Amino acid sequence: MTNVDRLIDELIGREGGFVDDPADRGGPTRWGITEQVARAYGYNGDMRQLARATAVEIYRKRYWSGPRFDEVATIYPRVAAELLDTGVNMGPVVAARMLQRGLNLLNDQARAYPDIGVDGAVGPMTIAALRQYKARRGARGEDVLIKILDGLQVSRYAEITEARPANERFFFGWIDHRIGQA
Repeated sequence: MTNVDRLIDELIGREGGFVDDPADRGGPTRWGITEQVARAYGYNGDMRQLARATAVEIYRKRYWSGPRFDEVATIYPRVAAELLDTGVNMGPVVAARMLQRGLNLLNDQARAYPDIGVDGAVGPMTIAALRQYKARRGARGEDVLIKILDGLQVSRYAEITEARPANERFFFGWIDHRIGQA
């Protein structure tokens, strides 16, 4: 089992099987894949029947290689794992923006490396900034970056919940199952 296979297996374990909670705006979900995402990737069947193997392929394409978190993994594997998990729960663009914000906050007013756009697309500039950050901070830098990503994620959950009080039902679980997983 490769690292990404293990990460996806753990994600599916946290996400569970079929869920269709009327309070959850995600709608029918199986293996953590929403119906909307499944349809976008060509699945047209009943969500209760979505095969685990189909979910794994969607995870790989939409949440790992598509947003280029696989490239992040070559630099900081645990950061990539965090981005995968956050991307599944909040969307890969949101996860990538959190990485970009974190890198900008850590660049010592652009003395360590130039500021990068917070556009949610992990491209050459984001990868270059991450490499420069690692060269400067080493292994400890990964720990700090993960703490920043977790902090930004908690802040986003709080904002989502404050904007829609019905989400209070999910807030505990979001924090319990999503924060500190990398």
